Amino acid sequence: MRVLMKTTCLALLLAAALAESCFAQKALTWQEVRDRFEAANPTVRAGQIGIDESRAQEITAFLRPNPNFTLSTDGTQLARFHRVWQPFSGTQFSTNFSYLHERQHKRELRLESAQKATGIATSGQADVERNLVFNLRTAFVQTLQEKAILELAKENLSYYDKVLDVNRDRFKAGAISQVDLDRLELQRVQYESDLQMAEESLETAKIVLLMLLNDRTPVDQFDVTGPFDFSTQISPLDEIRHTALDTRPDLKAALQSVDKAKSDHRLAVANGSTDPTLSAWYTYNPSFNNPNDHQTLGASISIPLRIFDRNQGEKLRTQLDIDRNEKLMEATRAQVFSDVDSAYATVTSTVTLLQPYKNKYLQQASSVRDTIAFSYEHGAASLLDFLNAQAEYRSVQVNYLNLVASYLNAAGQLNLAVGREVLP
Repeated sequence: MRVLMKTTCLALLLAAALAESCFAQKALTWQEVRDRFEAANPTVRAGQIGIDESRAQEITAFLRPNPNFTLSTDGTQLARFHRVWQPFSGTQFSTNFSYLHERQHKRELRLESAQKATGIATSGQADVERNLVFNLRTAFVQTLQEKAILELAKENLSYYDKVLDVNRDRFKAGAISQVDLDRLELQRVQYESDLQMAEESLETAKIVLLMLLNDRTPVDQFDVTGPFDFSTQISPLDEIRHTALDTRPDLKAALQSVDKAKSDHRLAVANGSTDPTLSAWYTYNPSFNNPNDHQTLGASISIPLRIFDRNQGEKLRTQLDIDRNEKLMEATRAQVFSDVDSAYATVTSTVTLLQPYKNKYLQQASSVRDTIAFSYEHGAASLLDFLNAQAEYRSVQVNYLNLVASYLNAAGQLNLAVGREVLP
């Protein structure tokens, strides 16, 4: 019987372990999160379909005009003559074939304009993805920040529980009063509240990240991992500026818009030229007295007289559009410099704040907390000193974590300003 019970318990434990391994999911790195985002985000996928639509318009732009075919009859008898009704004996049959010949490379210019529109759409999609990836990175950093705060809350609560155990023993030994012990017990509520708020904030951050990934994974089965730290290695500002000018998709789209406007102007000039229509026909007319004139061939050319409409309005509009796009390109270039300079200043400022924390303040806060706790346990410090030291340690640690998150968000802002990752 005992053997059977042991076997059953072992089987249950094994089943529970297998179930846990099935439902557990590996923590995703930033690159894995970004790959999933690019593959599953509906906004990104919709933009990619839009690029395919633009490529389909290139096919339409390069199509030749359709030829025209006309079949006509004339001369069919509607009444009897001399009591003989031969309705088709005098009917004239004619077939006509015509084709509009486009001059001045109109078709090639339409294709060029459509291809440049596809290039603008591609750059526009890259710019949309640039902004969406920034939002994704912000949500990823927020999740890492909440994880770090949760670990800090757990650590603080565990440390305080140990302090409480020591002081309960001191109370039993008569070293502290009941009031002091009650105040210590009441202070634990703050650490419990910190832990509860950290758990809630982490769950909210994960929900936002799952929404961007278009993922329906349960929150408790989803996790991310990555370095939650800062780096002092930052490239010079001039180098980052040059990288942004070469990389920013919105600036590239602005340059492409200027180029497309010039192509559209050339197309407008070409559309102002005359396109002749070439025609040829075959006619069968049995009613002619001339036996050699029953079957005839003919040809014609129709040339529109561009006296009033020479596409003047479109020529002027496209010329003005070139100037407009050049001004927009200059504005975009100025915005690139502004974004890079602002983000760079934020990153360097945050690093300046973080360095004394890492080199000095964190260690000092921990040392003060431990020293005051030891002194209080041995009667050399007051309860107020002990509680203040605990609060100061907690405040310094939380401030440091928030500053690290600020650095990572500033790094994401700099990556957004440049158009690609220049800071991890």
